[in-house]
Amino acid sequence: MVFKNLYIGNVKIGSPIVQAALSGYSDWPMRVIARRHGASYGICEVMLDKFLIELKERNRTSHFLHTSDEEHPVGGQLMGSEPEQFSQGAKKLVAAGFDVIDINFGCPVKKVLGRCRGGFHLSQPKIALEIISRTRQVVPETVPVTVKMRRGIDDSQQSRDHFFEILDGAFQIGVAAVTVHGRTVTQKYNGPSRWEFLREVKKHVGEKTILGSGDLFTPESCLDMMRETGVDGVTVARGAIGNPWIFEQSLSLMRGVPKPPPPTLFRQRTVIEEHYRLAETLYGSRVGPMMRKFGIKYSALHPQHVDVRQAFTRVKDFQQWKSVLDNWYAKDLPGVFPDGKLHKAQGSCEAV
Repeated sequence: MVFKNLYIGNVKIGSPIVQAALSGYSDWPMRVIARRHGASYGICEVMLDKFLIELKERNRTSHFLHTSDEEHPVGGQLMGSEPEQFSQGAKKLVAAGFDVIDINFGCPVKKVLGRCRGGFHLSQPKIALEIISRTRQVVPETVPVTVKMRRGIDDSQQSRDHFFEILDGAFQIGVAAVTVHGRTVTQKYNGPSRWEFLREVKKHVGEKTILGSGDLFTPESCLDMMRETGVDGVTVARGAIGNPWIFEQSLSLMRGVPKPPPPTLFRQRTVIEEHYRLAETLYGSRVGPMMRKFGIKYSALHPQHVDVRQAFTRVKDFQQWKSVLDNWYAKDLPGVFPDGKLHKAQGSCEAV
Protein backbone atom coordinates (compact mmCIF):
# COMPACT_ATOMS: atom_id res chain seq x y z
CA MET A 1 0.00 0.00 0.00
CA VAL A 2 1.21 3.49 -0.87
CA PHE A 3 0.58 5.93 1.99
CA LYS A 4 -0.36 9.38 0.73
CA ASN A 5 0.27 12.74 2.34
CA LEU A 6 -2.64 13.87 4.47
CA TYR A 7 -4.48 17.11 3.73
CA ILE A 8 -7.11 18.71 5.97
CA GLY A 9 -8.90 21.10 3.67
CA ASN A 10 -6.30 23.48 2.28
CA VAL A 11 -3.79 22.60 5.00
CA LYS A 12 -1.06 20.13 4.02
CA ILE A 13 -0.35 17.90 6.99
CA GLY A 14 2.16 15.45 5.52
CA SER A 15 2.45 12.08 7.22
CA PRO A 16 -1.01 10.55 7.78
CA ILE A 17 -0.07 9.56 11.35
CA VAL A 18 -0.81 12.44 13.72
CA GLN A 19 -1.13 13.13 17.44
CA ALA A 20 -4.63 13.24 18.93
CA ALA A 21 -5.94 15.66 21.51
CA LEU A 22 -5.25 14.27 24.98
CA SER A 23 -6.79 15.82 28.06
CA GLY A 24 -4.11 16.76 30.56
CA TYR A 25 -1.30 15.81 28.19
CA SER A 26 -1.21 17.34 24.69
CA ASP A 27 0.00 20.77 25.74
CA TRP A 28 2.68 22.69 23.86
CA PRO A 29 5.72 20.78 25.25
CA MET A 30 4.26 17.37 24.36
CA ARG A 31 3.23 18.55 20.89
CA VAL A 32 6.70 19.96 20.18
CA ILE A 33 8.40 16.76 21.31
CA ALA A 34 6.04 14.72 19.10
CA ARG A 35 6.68 17.04 16.15
CA ARG A 36 10.45 16.63 16.50
CA HIS A 37 9.96 12.87 16.33
CA GLY A 38 7.90 12.81 13.17
CA ALA A 39 4.32 13.79 14.10
CA SER A 40 3.13 15.91 11.19
CA TYR A 41 0.26 17.44 13.14
CA GLY A 42 -0.99 17.62 16.70
CA ILE A 43 -4.10 18.83 18.49
CA CYS A 44 -4.11 20.67 21.79
CA GLU A 45 -5.95 19.28 24.77
CA VAL A 46 -9.62 20.19 24.47
CA MET A 47 -10.90 23.47 25.88
CA LEU A 48 -14.41 24.38 26.95
CA ASP A 49 -16.11 27.14 24.98
CA LYS A 50 -17.20 28.90 28.19
CA PHE A 51 -13.63 28.81 29.51
CA LEU A 52 -12.25 30.32 26.30
CA ILE A 53 -14.82 33.09 26.18
CA GLU A 54 -14.03 34.12 29.76
CA LEU A 55 -10.25 33.60 29.43
CA LYS A 56 -8.22 36.73 30.21
CA GLU A 57 -4.67 37.42 29.07
CA ARG A 58 -2.81 36.46 32.22
CA ASN A 59 0.53 34.74 32.73
CA ARG A 60 -0.99 31.92 34.77
CA THR A 61 -3.40 30.97 31.96
CA SER A 62 -1.35 31.85 28.86
CA HIS A 63 -0.17 28.25 28.43
CA PHE A 64 -3.60 27.09 27.30
CA LEU A 65 -3.34 28.88 23.95
CA HIS A 66 0.42 28.75 23.51
CA THR A 67 1.79 27.65 20.14
CA SER A 68 5.14 28.09 18.40
CA ASP A 69 6.37 28.32 14.81
CA GLU A 70 7.89 24.84 14.70
CA GLU A 71 4.67 22.99 15.52
CA HIS A 72 2.46 24.36 12.76
CA PRO A 73 0.09 23.14 11.50
CA VAL A 74 -1.55 22.64 14.88
CA GLY A 75 -5.20 22.07 15.76
CA GLY A 76 -7.27 23.56 18.55
CA GLN A 77 -10.04 21.35 19.95
CA LEU A 78 -13.24 22.71 21.43
CA MET A 79 -16.06 21.25 23.50
CA GLY A 80 -19.33 22.71 24.78
CA SER A 81 -23.09 22.46 24.81
CA GLU A 82 -24.59 25.69 23.42
CA PRO A 83 -24.18 26.41 19.66
CA GLU A 84 -23.76 30.18 20.00
CA GLN A 85 -21.26 29.93 22.85
CA PHE A 86 -19.42 27.18 20.99
CA SER A 87 -18.88 29.37 17.93
CA GLN A 88 -17.57 32.21 20.07
CA GLY A 89 -15.04 29.84 21.61
CA ALA A 90 -13.94 28.83 18.12
CA LYS A 91 -13.17 32.48 17.37
CA LYS A 92 -10.79 32.54 20.33
CA LEU A 93 -8.90 29.51 18.99
CA VAL A 94 -8.57 31.12 15.56
CA ALA A 95 -7.31 34.36 17.11
CA ALA A 96 -4.73 32.34 19.07
CA GLY A 97 -3.26 31.06 15.81
CA PHE A 98 -4.53 27.48 15.58
CA ASP A 99 -4.58 26.27 11.97
CA VAL A 100 -7.53 23.88 12.32
CA ILE A 101 -10.57 24.00 14.62
CA ASP A 102 -11.65 20.54 15.83
CA ILE A 103 -15.09 19.95 17.38
CA ASN A 104 -15.25 17.28 20.07
CA PHE A 105 -18.28 15.00 19.87
CA GLY A 106 -16.38 12.03 21.25
CA CYS A 107 -15.51 12.39 24.92
CA PRO A 108 -17.18 9.60 26.98
CA VAL A 109 -16.40 10.89 30.48
CA LYS A 110 -19.44 10.88 32.78
CA LYS A 111 -19.12 14.48 34.01
CA VAL A 112 -18.84 15.68 30.40
CA LEU A 113 -21.90 13.75 29.26
CA GLY A 114 -23.85 15.00 32.27
CA ARG A 115 -23.30 18.57 31.10
CA CYS A 116 -24.46 17.78 27.54
CA ARG A 117 -20.98 18.01 26.07
CA GLY A 118 -18.64 15.77 24.10
CA GLY A 119 -20.15 12.43 23.14
CA PHE A 120 -23.57 13.49 24.38
CA HIS A 121 -24.11 15.38 21.11
CA LEU A 122 -24.21 12.09 19.21
CA SER A 123 -27.66 11.61 20.74
CA GLN A 124 -28.99 14.91 19.35
CA PRO A 125 -28.13 15.38 15.65
CA LYS A 126 -30.04 18.66 15.32
CA ILE A 127 -28.00 20.41 18.02
CA ALA A 128 -24.76 18.78 16.86
CA LEU A 129 -25.26 20.03 13.31
CA GLU A 130 -26.21 23.50 14.55
CA ILE A 131 -22.93 23.63 16.49
CA ILE A 132 -21.01 22.61 13.39
CA SER A 133 -22.89 25.09 11.20
CA ARG A 134 -22.39 28.05 13.52
CA THR A 135 -18.73 27.19 13.98
CA ARG A 136 -18.16 26.92 10.25
CA GLN A 137 -19.89 30.28 9.74
CA VAL A 138 -17.69 32.22 12.19
CA VAL A 139 -14.38 30.53 11.36
CA PRO A 140 -12.55 32.05 8.34
CA GLU A 141 -12.79 30.01 5.14
CA THR A 142 -9.00 29.54 5.21
CA VAL A 143 -9.22 27.69 8.54
CA PRO A 144 -10.56 24.12 8.21
CA VAL A 145 -13.13 22.82 10.67
CA THR A 146 -13.04 19.13 11.65
CA VAL A 147 -15.13 16.91 13.91
CA LYS A 148 -14.16 14.11 16.31
CA MET A 149 -16.83 11.42 16.83
CA ARG A 150 -17.29 7.97 18.29
CA ARG A 151 -19.28 5.40 16.38
CA GLY A 152 -22.36 6.33 18.38
CA ILE A 153 -23.76 6.54 21.88
CA ASP A 154 -24.28 2.77 21.89
CA ASP A 155 -24.88 -0.05 19.41
CA SER A 156 -28.60 0.59 18.89
CA GLN A 157 -30.04 1.26 15.44
CA GLN A 158 -31.09 4.74 16.54
CA SER A 159 -27.52 5.51 17.59
CA ARG A 160 -26.23 4.30 14.23
CA ASP A 161 -28.77 6.45 12.38
CA HIS A 162 -27.79 9.49 14.43
CA PHE A 163 -24.11 8.90 13.67
CA PHE A 164 -24.59 8.89 9.92
CA GLU A 165 -26.99 11.84 10.08
CA ILE A 166 -24.31 13.89 11.83
CA LEU A 167 -21.53 12.57 9.59
CA ASP A 168 -23.31 13.36 6.34
CA GLY A 169 -24.61 16.68 7.63
CA ALA A 170 -21.15 17.73 8.78
CA PHE A 171 -19.65 17.23 5.34
CA GLN A 172 -22.59 19.04 3.73
CA ILE A 173 -21.97 22.00 6.03
CA GLY A 174 -18.34 22.08 4.96
CA VAL A 175 -16.14 20.30 7.47
CA ALA A 176 -12.81 19.26 6.02
CA ALA A 177 -12.38 15.94 7.84
CA VAL A 178 -13.97 13.73 10.47
CA THR A 179 -12.08 11.59 12.97
CA VAL A 180 -13.94 8.45 14.03
CA HIS A 181 -13.11 6.46 17.14
CA GLY A 182 -14.15 2.83 16.77
CA ARG A 183 -15.79 2.57 20.21
CA THR A 184 -19.17 3.81 21.37
CA VAL A 185 -19.62 6.43 24.08
CA THR A 186 -21.04 3.91 26.56
CA GLN A 187 -18.13 1.58 25.82
CA LYS A 188 -15.67 4.25 26.95
CA TYR A 189 -12.27 2.47 26.69
CA ASN A 190 -13.45 -1.05 27.33
CA GLY A 191 -13.20 -3.74 24.69
CA PRO A 192 -11.63 -3.45 21.26
CA SER A 193 -12.08 -0.53 18.89
CA ARG A 194 -14.23 -1.72 15.99
CA TRP A 195 -12.08 -1.12 12.95
CA GLU A 196 -14.63 -2.69 10.59
CA PHE A 197 -16.90 0.27 11.37
CA LEU A 198 -14.16 2.63 10.21
CA ARG A 199 -13.97 0.70 6.94
CA GLU A 200 -17.73 1.09 6.52
CA VAL A 201 -17.55 4.83 7.22
CA LYS A 202 -14.74 5.39 4.73
CA LYS A 203 -16.60 3.46 2.05
CA HIS A 204 -19.73 5.51 2.81
CA VAL A 205 -18.05 8.93 2.38
CA GLY A 206 -15.85 8.06 -0.59
CA GLU A 207 -13.21 10.72 -1.30
CA LYS A 208 -13.97 12.76 1.80
CA THR A 209 -11.29 12.69 4.52
CA ILE A 210 -11.69 10.26 7.41
CA LEU A 211 -9.16 9.71 10.19
CA GLY A 212 -9.32 6.65 12.40
CA SER A 213 -8.79 6.38 16.13
CA GLY A 214 -8.68 3.62 18.74
CA ASP A 215 -6.17 0.96 19.84
CA LEU A 216 -3.12 2.57 18.24
CA PHE A 217 -0.28 1.62 20.56
CA THR A 218 2.39 0.50 18.08
CA PRO A 219 3.62 1.78 14.73
CA GLU A 220 2.42 -1.48 13.18
CA SER A 221 -1.13 -0.85 14.39
CA CYS A 222 -1.10 2.61 12.81
CA LEU A 223 -0.28 1.18 9.40
CA ASP A 224 -2.62 -1.77 9.89
CA MET A 225 -5.57 0.53 10.54
CA MET A 226 -4.98 2.41 7.30
CA ARG A 227 -4.50 -0.79 5.31
CA GLU A 228 -7.53 -2.58 6.78
CA THR A 229 -10.00 0.30 6.77
CA GLY A 230 -8.87 2.64 3.98
CA VAL A 231 -8.97 5.71 6.24
CA ASP A 232 -6.88 8.67 5.11
CA GLY A 233 -4.95 8.96 8.35
CA VAL A 234 -4.86 7.95 12.01
CA THR A 235 -4.68 9.88 15.27
CA VAL A 236 -2.46 8.37 17.96
CA ALA A 237 -3.74 9.13 21.45
CA ARG A 238 -2.63 7.20 24.56
CA GLY A 239 -0.01 5.37 22.51
CA ALA A 240 1.92 8.63 22.10
CA ILE A 241 2.14 9.64 25.77
CA GLY A 242 5.73 9.15 26.85
CA ASN A 243 6.50 7.53 23.49
CA PRO A 244 7.06 10.15 20.77
CA TRP A 245 9.21 7.57 18.99
CA ILE A 246 6.04 5.88 17.74
CA PHE A 247 5.90 8.56 15.03
CA GLU A 248 9.43 8.10 13.68
CA GLN A 249 9.02 4.32 13.85
CA SER A 250 5.80 4.61 11.85
CA LEU A 251 7.55 6.78 9.25
CA SER A 252 10.24 4.12 8.81
CA LEU A 253 7.66 1.41 8.23
CA MET A 254 5.77 3.58 5.74
CA ARG A 255 9.01 4.07 3.81
CA GLY A 256 9.54 0.32 3.67
CA VAL A 257 12.56 0.21 5.94
CA PRO A 258 12.89 -1.81 9.16
CA LYS A 259 11.45 -0.35 12.33
CA PRO A 260 14.19 1.32 14.42
CA PRO A 261 14.99 -0.34 17.75
CA PRO A 262 13.56 1.27 20.88
CA PRO A 263 15.57 4.32 22.00
CA THR A 264 18.51 3.68 24.28
CA LEU A 265 18.45 5.07 27.80
CA PHE A 266 20.71 7.99 26.87
CA ARG A 267 18.40 8.94 24.03
CA GLN A 268 15.41 8.63 26.32
CA ARG A 269 17.11 10.80 28.91
CA THR A 270 17.85 13.53 26.36
CA VAL A 271 14.20 13.71 25.34
CA ILE A 272 12.91 13.55 28.92
CA GLU A 273 15.25 16.39 29.92
CA GLU A 274 14.16 18.47 26.93
CA HIS A 275 10.50 17.83 27.68
CA TYR A 276 11.06 19.09 31.22
CA ARG A 277 12.92 22.16 29.94
CA LEU A 278 10.12 23.05 27.51
CA ALA A 279 7.54 22.63 30.26
CA GLU A 280 9.55 24.83 32.59
CA THR A 281 9.67 27.63 30.01
CA LEU A 282 5.88 27.45 29.73
CA TYR A 283 4.79 26.85 33.33
CA GLY A 284 7.70 28.12 35.40
CA SER A 285 8.82 26.66 38.71
CA ARG A 286 5.53 24.85 39.39
CA VAL A 287 6.28 22.32 36.65
CA GLY A 288 7.66 19.54 38.89
CA PRO A 289 4.43 17.82 40.00
CA MET A 290 2.91 18.50 36.57
CA MET A 291 5.68 16.59 34.80
CA ARG A 292 5.40 13.59 37.10
CA LYS A 293 2.65 12.04 34.94
CA PHE A 294 4.91 12.28 31.88
CA GLY A 295 7.83 10.68 33.68
CA ILE A 296 5.57 7.77 34.62
CA LYS A 297 4.65 7.33 30.94
CA TYR A 298 8.26 7.58 29.76
CA SER A 299 9.25 4.87 32.23
CA ALA A 300 7.43 2.26 30.09
CA LEU A 301 10.41 2.28 27.69
CA HIS A 302 12.95 1.51 30.44
CA PRO A 303 13.99 -2.16 30.89
CA GLN A 304 13.30 -1.76 34.62
CA HIS A 305 10.08 0.14 34.04
CA VAL A 306 8.32 -0.94 37.26
CA ASP A 307 11.04 0.50 39.48
CA VAL A 308 11.50 3.60 37.33
CA ARG A 309 7.78 4.25 37.30
CA GLN A 310 7.74 4.08 41.09
CA ALA A 311 10.64 6.53 41.27
CA PHE A 312 8.84 9.04 39.05
CA THR A 313 5.69 8.88 41.18
CA ARG A 314 7.62 10.57 44.02
CA VAL A 315 9.00 13.48 41.97
CA LYS A 316 8.02 16.95 43.23
CA ASP A 317 10.72 19.28 41.90
CA PHE A 318 13.63 19.52 39.48
CA GLN A 319 16.21 18.08 41.86
CA GLN A 320 14.12 14.96 42.43
CA TRP A 321 13.50 14.73 38.67
CA LYS A 322 17.25 14.95 38.03
CA SER A 323 17.90 12.38 40.74
CA VAL A 324 15.65 9.85 38.98
CA LEU A 325 17.53 10.42 35.72
CA ASP A 326 20.92 10.17 37.44
CA ASN A 327 19.93 6.94 39.15
CA TRP A 328 18.10 5.16 36.33
CA TYR A 329 19.46 6.66 33.11
CA ALA A 330 23.17 6.74 33.95
CA LYS A 331 24.14 3.89 31.60
CA ASP A 332 23.28 3.75 27.92
CA LEU A 333 21.42 0.46 28.04
CA PRO A 334 19.00 -0.69 25.32
CA GLY A 335 15.44 0.48 25.77
CA VAL A 336 12.32 -1.64 25.37
CA PHE A 337 9.11 -1.22 23.41
CA PRO A 338 6.28 -0.19 25.75
CA ASP A 339 3.67 -2.77 26.65
CA GLY A 340 0.46 -1.62 24.94
CA LYS A 341 -1.61 -3.51 27.50
CA LEU A 342 -0.47 -1.11 30.20
CA HIS A 343 -1.72 1.87 28.21
CA LYS A 344 -5.01 0.19 27.39
CA ALA A 345 -5.69 -0.48 31.04
CA GLN A 346 -5.36 3.17 32.01
CA GLY A 347 -8.17 4.54 29.82
CA SER A 348 -8.14 8.34 30.22
CA CYS A 349 -10.36 10.49 28.03
CA GLU A 350 -8.66 11.56 24.82
CA ALA A 351 -10.23 14.96 25.06
CA VAL A 352 -11.89 16.41 28.12
